Amino acid sequence: MAKITYHIVEHDGGFAYRLNDVYSETFRTHDEAFLAARRAAVRQQRPGESAGIVWEDAGGHWHAEVSSGSDRPQTEISDDT
Repeated sequence: MAKITYHIVEHDGGFAYRLNDVYSETFRTHDEAFLAARRAAVRQQRPGESAGIVWEDAGGHWHAEVSSGSDRPQTEISDDT
């Protein structure tokens, strides 16, 4: 099972959550950013429908696969402030 971590960080004059190199919107308070990250983490764990996906890797090669709606990652939140 994959594991992903949402990081609470100071960002653009407020706080945001970050997943890898992607930032959420900026929130005024740490608590608002934490609650938004928790909502995102919960949504990420909900099962959905299986779907076909096509993606390009760093080497420029395309891949097609089926993403199972029940194959959800384990999530956690880290406070990096």
